[in-house]
Amino acid sequence: MSLNNLKPASGSTHKNSKRLGRGQGSGKGGTASRGHKGAKSRSGYSKKLGFEGGQMPLQRRVPKFGFKNINRKEYTGINIDTIQNLVDSKKIKKELTLDNIILFQLAKKNDLVKILGRGKIDVPVKVSAHKFSASAKEAIENAGGEVISI
Repeated sequence: MSLNNLKPASGSTHKNSKRLGRGQGSGKGGTASRGHKGAKSRSGYSKKLGFEGGQMPLQRRVPKFGFKNINRKEYTGINIDTIQNLVDSKKIKKELTLDNIILFQLAKKNDLVKILGRGKIDVPVKVSAHKFSASAKEAIENAGGEVISI
């Protein structure tokens, strides 16, 4: 192998044999295979996202309804029975912090966490979260645990 017989791997290049828009003698001059007139024949043309050739686009045809509150806060819910399962499997002992919640993949790093009241808890556990439902707070405190709002 030497420099004079190097070539790209077969199938890796897809160059057409004819170069477009290089004069009438090339056979692809004039309109350069773009047809006559219209937006697609112009330089700098790019189709807008969702453009349907002038027909009313689907996004504008479909009726909109409802209300999206831009200030809404989404909480990731964790139930008491999940905490009890963590205690039973000896993953936590006396304390459940936000770091532990992220470590056990119950929530993601920037999520807001709310403890919900499904299930029962028997062990006193110190739980840290952003919010607690009333039933969850009551159940944790009745078991001898502590509730810490972050």
